[in-house]
Amino acid sequence: MAALPELRLKKNEDRRLRAGHAWVYSNEVDIRKTPLKEFAAGQWCHITNSQGRVLGTGYVNPGTLICARLVSRFEKQTLTLDRLIQRIKEALVLRQHVFSVPCYRLIFGESDGLPGLVVDRYYDILVVQITTAGMNNIQEDILEALFEVIKPETILLRNDSSSRKLEGLELYSKTVLGKLPELVELEENNTRFVTSLEQGQKTGWFYDHRLNRQRTQQYVKDKRVLDVFSYVGGWGVEALQAGAKEVTCVDASGFALGLAQKSAALNNREKDFNSIEGDAFDALKSLAEDKTKFDVVILDPPAFVKRRKDLKEGSLAYRRINRLAMGLVKNEGILVSASCSYHLGHEQLLNEIRQASYLANVDCQVLEQGHQGPDHPVHPAMQETNYLKSFICHVKNGAKK
Repeated sequence: MAALPELRLKKNEDRRLRAGHAWVYSNEVDIRKTPLKEFAAGQWCHITNSQGRVLGTGYVNPGTLICARLVSRFEKQTLTLDRLIQRIKEALVLRQHVFSVPCYRLIFGESDGLPGLVVDRYYDILVVQITTAGMNNIQEDILEALFEVIKPETILLRNDSSSRKLEGLELYSKTVLGKLPELVELEENNTRFVTSLEQGQKTGWFYDHRLNRQRTQQYVKDKRVLDVFSYVGGWGVEALQAGAKEVTCVDASGFALGLAQKSAALNNREKDFNSIEGDAFDALKSLAEDKTKFDVVILDPPAFVKRRKDLKEGSLAYRRINRLAMGLVKNEGILVSASCSYHLGHEQLLNEIRQASYLANVDCQVLEQGHQGPDHPVHPAMQETNYLKSFICHVKNGAKK
């Protein structure tokens, strides 16, 4: 193996890496000694401290804010084919220990030692998403390693994430192994679903809320449930399977609602499934005008805070949607409120729920709190991997006397 070039950090800028973090920001690099412009996108390097001591091996993209990602704490340990196979096997062992059905997130980026790579599994189908130049450069090895470990029938590359633009990479979606069915089945919490891996959001399904959906099941038996921002009905159809009297799913996508209806039929509950296509805020206002009430209301919106600068506006959006939802919950009912916005912290979401309860004139008690499932493990030194939060709340009317 040829000697790797050095990427040297400024004095004291190695503290995060020494604490376990895996990212290097461009303003942390000593560009006088190791100019970033001399690196190619995705090039392997040794990351060193200001004295030249090697901190580990990683890859560089000189044109991005996160200009390097650490892959190993050892010198010369790049992601060879053998090492990719080893790390995928380790990730697989973890998932097989936790889940009996092969439907899960197999690779979760940095948390599995593979920064820039996400892989979701649907039985014998894999959906692969590569978001960095370093991983893009070894794409063929990644696909070979996945085939070696999993032996899938089909692999779909969903390389259409907008984050690839920041890395200077093209956006596309392509089946690179086998034939991709128009609709794919999966199982979660003893419930069957269909989804579209090619037309669906991101990798087709959101496995991260698996345990939160499971927690919600004990509150829905014989209840009327409203699933807002339902996508393909993950929360709502699982509520039906857990014994809900009826479920109404709200989503802006008619295509997604059609898949939710198909999933309800798969579980023999189609007659108890309803849907509302349209903007969630407008739909909730319309239901309030009709004085419609539900025993359980579930909110799982898309990220209202995608960037730190969106925090103020996004926080208000979480407050508004929670206030509208609380107005639809029957007295002594349940509100499930979730957020996938990393920049909106746990306490911040709880604060928006608190303020929403005041504006809605209800009392609110938090019964349970949740986060992402074990197939989305949290890297203890990287809070960026700890993004999901949810609250199950008991709602009582008439807070203001």
